[in-house]
Amino acid sequence: MRPNNLAGFVGQEKIMGPGRALRQLIEQREIPSIIFWGPPGSGKTTLARLIAEETKKEFIQYSAVEASTKEIKQFLEQARKKQLAGFNSPIIFIDEIHRFNKSQQAIFLPYVEEGSIIFIGATTENPSFEIISPLLSRCKIFILEPLAPTDISLIIKRALSDKNQGLGQYKIKIAKTALDFLIQMSNGDARMPLNALDIAIKITQPDKQGVYHFQQKTLEEALQSRGLIYDQAGEEHYNVISAFIKSMRGSDPNAALYWLARMLAAGEDPKFIARRMIIFASEDISNADPRALLIAVAASRAVEFVGLPEAKLNLAHAVTYLATAPKSNASYMGLLAAEEDVKQYLNLPIPIHLRNAPTKLMKDLGYGQDYKYPHNFTDAKVEQQYLPTRLKDRKYYKPLKSQNEKR
Repeated sequence: MRPNNLAGFVGQEKIMGPGRALRQLIEQREIPSIIFWGPPGSGKTTLARLIAEETKKEFIQYSAVEASTKEIKQFLEQARKKQLAGFNSPIIFIDEIHRFNKSQQAIFLPYVEEGSIIFIGATTENPSFEIISPLLSRCKIFILEPLAPTDISLIIKRALSDKNQGLGQYKIKIAKTALDFLIQMSNGDARMPLNALDIAIKITQPDKQGVYHFQQKTLEEALQSRGLIYDQAGEEHYNVISAFIKSMRGSDPNAALYWLARMLAAGEDPKFIARRMIIFASEDISNADPRALLIAVAASRAVEFVGLPEAKLNLAHAVTYLATAPKSNASYMGLLAAEEDVKQYLNLPIPIHLRNAPTKLMKDLGYGQDYKYPHNFTDAKVEQQYLPTRLKDRKYYKPLKSQNEKR
């Protein structure tokens, strides 16, 4: 069902709509080197093929998972020779470019620079992290978004009616609930519903009139299970944990539980989640509710002791407590301020009355002299200088007005 022309392309209006940047470049036949960044099934490969088709350029496709460096180098050298002979620059498309290491990515630099190739890379990962800067600076980056439900609906209907490339040769009736279900399960990925339809026609028996009836149950069986977009080494991993932390910081237990459930469903290590909660308890709650750290640590211990799936309950318990607890970052901000002074002033002299005096020489030099032992005073409190003299008036810890922290 991959479209053969721009008119058949569905979605990505922000870059492919009338007057938008990529469409204009294609229509003007002025194609720079490009990196397409977007989720699976959003149209990256299709766009690369359509660019080649519309501009009448040679199109060579490699997958970074399978292609050898030697093979690609041979093609690049051939492209250079063709350019010197007056031929147009070919398009070389590298799918999953983030799978190439830095040295492999660097191979393309001189050829992109001299214009002997038009480089198009596709990646599901953030190019800022995964693509080397010299290559990134020579490419125009276009961001593709998950396809909208209306786009997925159109693709499904085309597949059901197209007699040449789709299932139009069959008499198919799809229930509205089944169509809605398929759109929802697609998660913005065009390939998912197409694969589901392909399987559904094979596992469904037609009625006496030769009509195939697709109900929701049929498509559920065809799909079996759908995967959440969640690469534990990729950007989505950090996006989800960021949303989780910020939901707790914003005192929203509902959102925090959702992101917790999403991480667990995607197979995130519960120990990682528990560690982040321990950090959160001190960074964002601290002395506004000292019990928060105890509960976070207890949840971490429970994860190790109980294990999944039961440990989900321990995590949910801790998450809702942390999300609804009073918040204070006073300890954290105090630490940051103290670290700045450490960087600026380095090794300031320690007040002599605070120094230890294990030897006679040190005692003779006055180490420890005039130190006031707090337990000799009422409530174990006594005024004396504890900071280096240059910083003696610094106030790093500024408790907030929450009842506990104020006390």
